[in-house]
Amino acid sequence: MRGQAIPNFDLDRRAFLLCLTLAGCGFVPALGTRGPARNLMVAVRAKDPVTQDDYDFVARIEERLGRPTASTYDLAYSITTTSEGVGITASGSITRYSLAGRLTWVLSRNADGLRMAGGTVDNFTSYSATGSVVAGLTAKQDASRRLMRILADQVVSGLMAHSADFAP
Repeated sequence: MRGQAIPNFDLDRRAFLLCLTLAGCGFVPALGTRGPARNLMVAVRAKDPVTQDDYDFVARIEERLGRPTASTYDLAYSITTTSEGVGITASGSITRYSLAGRLTWVLSRNADGLRMAGGTVDNFTSYSATGSVVAGLTAKQDASRRLMRILADQVVSGLMAHSADFAP
């Protein structure tokens, strides 16, 4: 059997036992066929974007939950970002920036405006300021896009975590 891979049966057995354990305790995947978050798919309409950060945030929300076909829920949000120099040379030149973001969100039912869930998420990314002006601007835009994706993923995780509270 030289040169042939030997299957790892221990890993398969552990995965099987984990599935049995989770099934025994009532675990249901949030996006499974009976999962509480299934009602969020194509049902959450984010507030219309205005800034580039808004566009990147809404694009990621729609990527994760689908573009809304019937707006059951409205997602209001407010984004703030701050940039701070974190890499400084001996001569005082900034070589790296940290871009921090805070997003406050509220999910409400479209039919009656009832607040279903909400919260605040924070995160950060960073980017290099070395190189040309164009390279620095591109790095800043990329860091901002990455930050909006991270914040959107955190919001979706929060929605899924609370989805059992407002499932029909």
